[in-house]
Formats: sequence, C-alpha cells, structure tokens
Amino acid sequence: MIIERSLPPTIRLRSEQVATLFQNVVPGVIAAAAAAIVLVGALIHLGVLDQAVGLAWVLYINACAGAHIALRYGYIRRKPDSSRWKLWANWFVIISLAEGIGWGWASVSLAGNSGQFSLEMLVMITTLCIAAGAVPAFSSYLPAFFSLFLPTTIPSLVWGFESRTAFPEAMVMFLLMIIYVIGMVALGVHANRGFNELVGLRIKASELALDLQKQRDVAERASLAKSQFLAAASHDLRQPVHALGLFVSALRAVSGLPTAASRILDRMEVSTSAMGDLFSAILDISRLDAGVVEVRRQAFALQPLLDRICQDFAEEAADKSIVLHHQATSVVVFSDPHLVERILRNLVSNAIRHSDQGRVVVGCRKRGKAVRLEVWDTGAGITPENQQRIFQEYVQLHNPERDRTRGLGLGLAIVRRLSELLDCELSLRSDVGRGSCFSICLPLAEVSAVSPLLATEDSHVVAEGALVLVIDDEAAVREAIDALLTGWGYTVLTVASGDEALTEIDQGQVCPRIIICDYRLRGEENGITVIRRLQAECKQPVPAVLITGDTAEDRLIEARASGLVLLHKPVHNSKLRAVIVNSMRASNQADVASELLEAIK
Repeated sequence: MIIERSLPPTIRLRSEQVATLFQNVVPGVIAAAAAAIVLVGALIHLGVLDQAVGLAWVLYINACAGAHIALRYGYIRRKPDSSRWKLWANWFVIISLAEGIGWGWASVSLAGNSGQFSLEMLVMITTLCIAAGAVPAFSSYLPAFFSLFLPTTIPSLVWGFESRTAFPEAMVMFLLMIIYVIGMVALGVHANRGFNELVGLRIKASELALDLQKQRDVAERASLAKSQFLAAASHDLRQPVHALGLFVSALRAVSGLPTAASRILDRMEVSTSAMGDLFSAILDISRLDAGVVEVRRQAFALQPLLDRICQDFAEEAADKSIVLHHQATSVVVFSDPHLVERILRNLVSNAIRHSDQGRVVVGCRKRGKAVRLEVWDTGAGITPENQQRIFQEYVQLHNPERDRTRGLGLGLAIVRRLSELLDCELSLRSDVGRGSCFSICLPLAEVSAVSPLLATEDSHVVAEGALVLVIDDEAAVREAIDALLTGWGYTVLTVASGDEALTEIDQGQVCPRIIICDYRLRGEENGITVIRRLQAECKQPVPAVLITGDTAEDRLIEARASGLVLLHKPVHNSKLRAVIVNSMRASNQADVASELLEAIK
C-alpha cells in the first residue's frame, strides 16, 4: 500500500494497520488450517466424530484460510492507495468473523457428544490456542482481532457455564476461561496501542524528514541563487575594475606627471588593489566550491616563504606602527607550497588588520614528525563563543559598519577550507585583550627530498615589437590593455571576436606571438574555442592566456580543464607582464627544441 504523506494522520494510521494485517496473516491462517486437519483426523481416528461432519468443518476452515490468502494476494498485487484502506479492512474482518465462528462451533460441537471431558478439553485448548494467535497476528487492527477472538472464545465460556453441574472441573474451567478472555483482550488492546504509538512515531518522523528535506531544498536553492548572483555580479563588476587597473598601470608609465597627479595615482592604485583583493577572496571561495583547487604536495623549505610574505606585508604593518617579525627556521615540510602560502598570507593579513599596535610574529614549532606554523598578534582577542564563528563566510566580529578596507570576512573561511583540503590541523588560541595565535600543522619532509630551486629569470624582458593579439568584447578593456602593452614595447592588435581575429590574421598574413583572450565573449563564443580556432589557423601552438571574470563553478571547471594559462580579473600588471614574458620564453624554447629535432633527423 502506498502511504501518502499528504493524507490526514488518521487515514495513514489505518492504512498502516491494514498493511500489517496482510503482512502477518499467512503464517497464522496456515497454522490454523493445519491444526484443524490434525484435530479432525485425531477425533475421527478415536471414533468420536462423524467423518462427514469432520471433513465439512475442515473444508470450511481451509476455505476461510484460502480466502484470507487470496485477499492478501489481491492486496499485494493491486497496491491500493491509502484512501481505500476501509474496503480491504472490511473484507478482512468478514473472513475473520467467518473463521472465528467456525472455531467457536468446533469448541463445543466436535467432541460435545463424546462424553469424555479430556477430549472436550483437547478441542477447547486447540481453539483457545487459535484465539491466542489473534493477538500477535490481528491486534494491529482491533475489529479484525475481535472478529476472530470473540466468536472463538464465547462458545467455550457458555459451555463452561452450562457444564458446571455436569462436570466438577467445569466450574474451574469456566473461571479460568473468564480470566483467559479478559487477559487476552487486554493483551490485544495493549498491543494495538503500542502499534499505534509506533506508527504515530513513524508518521511524525516521516513528516519531520519531509520538512527537513523541504528546508534543505530551500537552503540549497538559496545557496545556488547566492552563487549565481555572486558569479554574475562578480563578472560584471570585474570588467570595469579590470579595465581601471590596466588604465592606472598604463598611466603609471607616463613620465612627467605633476606631483599632485602622482599622489592621486598612488591612491588609485591602492583602491584598485583593494578591490582586486576583495574579488580574489570571492574567487578563492568559488574555486573551492567548484572543486578545481588541486593539491600538489612537494617538499619545500619554509624560510623563503616566510621571508617573501613578511617582506610583502612589511609596509602595511609599518603604516600601523606594528612590528612584523618572523623567526628564522630550517624546517622543510611536505605539502602544497602555493596553498600553504595562501593560508599564511591570509593569517598574516588578518593579524595586521585586527591589530592597532604591538607585534605580529610568525614562527614554527616542531611537534614530533610535524611542525606547527604559528601567527601571533597583539589584537583585541576573540571570545570563546566566537572562535568557531570567525571561520564562517562573511563573518567579521569588529566591523559592524562593514568597512571594505577590512575585507569581506572571507579570509579565515578560506584558511579553514584550504586547511581541510590539505588535511592539516587548524587551531586557534586567544585571550581577550591580549591577542590571538592561529596555527596550522604541517608534516615534516626529508631534507634530501627537497628539489633544488631554479633561478628566476628577469620577467620584465620584452620581445621588442612582438605582436600580441588581444580579444575582448569590452571596448574599455581593449583600449586599456592596448595602452599598457604598447607602453611595454609590444605591437598590439585588439579585436572584439574570434571572427575579427581570423580576418585580421588572414589580411596581415602574420600570426601573433601570443594570444590574450577573454573567456566570455559575445553570443555563444567563449575564449577556449576562439583560441583553438586561431591556433589551428596559424598551424602552430601559439601561446595563449585566458582571462576570466567568472566565478561560476561550471565555467571555472571548464576553464581549468582547457589547460590554458588562466588569469582572473582584475589582473595585476606585474602578473600579466610575467605571464606574457614566460609564455613567450617557453614557446621559444619549444621552437628551438623542435628545430634541433628536425636537424637531427
């Protein structure tokens, strides 16, 4: 039976009661039919029962058993809905009543004329056993229970009352029968109540599960809507911020700016850098949600990492009169250096941001086969009840005015997510009024396993006059990147679509040294397919850089799967410059290797 959650609880209860009846009926009625056969066989063998009467009664009892089984078969086959429970229950009660009447007649008639008290007791005990079987089998639905139990036992009560003078034992049997009937009825009612309570709990649990599922669906839809909003808003906002950053970088290259203009330009750079940091935090969360952050573990020394991070934050700390200090260490750990650096940068940034004076100390403590990387600050501290909240997204304890210069409240959430990704323990100790200590635990590595670091070449060497093809559907971005790259000494060709790029290449009969393409173009175009078309047209693997402002999970996964160099808007000019130079250098090395192979052949 289909138990429909939309039906009232009473109907659902009744349908469960009926379903349980049909679940339990077969063993009971088969046992009753077998008992009838054995009982009649024994009485006929003893010569106290007419064979025709006995066979007729056995057929009657077996017909009732067959009716019960046929009714159950129809019930299972049709699988009726809950609203039709009464029809099936009524038929069940009718058959049970017929079977109860048959057993009640047997208790006083099968051996009633034998004159032997022992045989009459044999028949009566058999019928009472059948009646007792109704408690576990039929008590889930009381009408079915009473329709079998009462017709089976009442004739025995009447017989005991009428025979109290004929047999001295009959009075005792009559009293015992009364106790038996009352006890069995009480057990049946009690079992029914227990069953009803159990079903009631199941119904409530089902309703709670349904409500929980609804709430979960609502939460998932809200989360999806939030992600979609952030993805759309992030892309739309990144475009002008990206263009603004490129314009500022191009303006910085202009010589002879007045002092006042230089100060304004400095402030513009600070503001665009702050906006870039906010977008980077949102991007980090989106990448973690999308599952595109790969863990690449290797052995690396912590000291160069600490030197670089503390050097990058030294000016920010000095502006707040905070002493930023890191302890020298020779520790070598086995983890992902880029993700560890991201964690440590967020922790140091958080420590400086929430300290108004004093010190920020970065250091290491060995703990067996691991090392605990710690960041101490002398900020306001965090109360115990908030020490878990601060790792949630968009939570800022001391920023009720939501000052954007203090971030979005994503830094520690990113730290927590990256720590889980690296499977390293993240802990916090804090005293209100004294400061806090954030730490992560990293596994130590064998010193011999550390790969030698390659010397970094100058990333500002420009291939003079090299043709850079820029594809972006935003005119402001094209204009800004044209000004920036031209100032760096490149020849720049800017277009709005892949078709325009193909036309320019065909007309100029020259292939670009590098392609810089936006991921999301107009219409159905996207940067990946445009780059593949251009590389096929040039008949060579022209290096390409894909720039995106998207944070949607599916687009991040697709962009990462393309294998192209991927930059996220807004792109800092130093990063863009390094990527262009390194991509050209790698392409040149590949060309030289290819020429050597051809020469060898």
